[in-house]
Amino acid sequence: MNIQPSHKVTPFLWFDSQAETAARFYTELVPNSRINDIAYWGKGARFPEGTVMSVTFELDGQQFIALNAGPHYQLNPAFSLFVSCDDQTEVDRYWDALLADGGVPNQCGWLTDRFGVTWQIVPKALGRLLSDPEPERAGRAMQAMLGMVKLDVAALEKAADG
Repeated sequence: MNIQPSHKVTPFLWFDSQAETAARFYTELVPNSRINDIAYWGKGARFPEGTVMSVTFELDGQQFIALNAGPHYQLNPAFSLFVSCDDQTEVDRYWDALLADGGVPNQCGWLTDRFGVTWQIVPKALGRLLSDPEPERAGRAMQAMLGMVKLDVAALEKAADG
């Protein structure tokens, strides 16, 4: 394996056979991202020689390793990627792109993309509203968030205002 992570701790994602496709999609979606390395299965491996074994990539400076190792393990929402969005436009961009071609929306800004990776698409405004010094405002924002699928900044602010 030609994997040389640059961080001491690096998230490692197990895919059946879509590691390169997923990594390319993610690096095109997230600014300041890139593919660092692609390693291939060699002769005598349990997968066809020359097929992609692993992809090392960065999403806005955070390194990941994606492995093609068959269907034995499946990704699930116990591990998710949290995207802190500046505004509703950014929420919409990530949400729409990650749901395209078979993604599945969930509640409270969570979704699972077509590769099985779970994401949280969260506007920075939510953190501000949930930590409001006035407990009633924060509570109203929380109740609004709990009833949403994709998070809506204007609706969250309206709910907080009462």
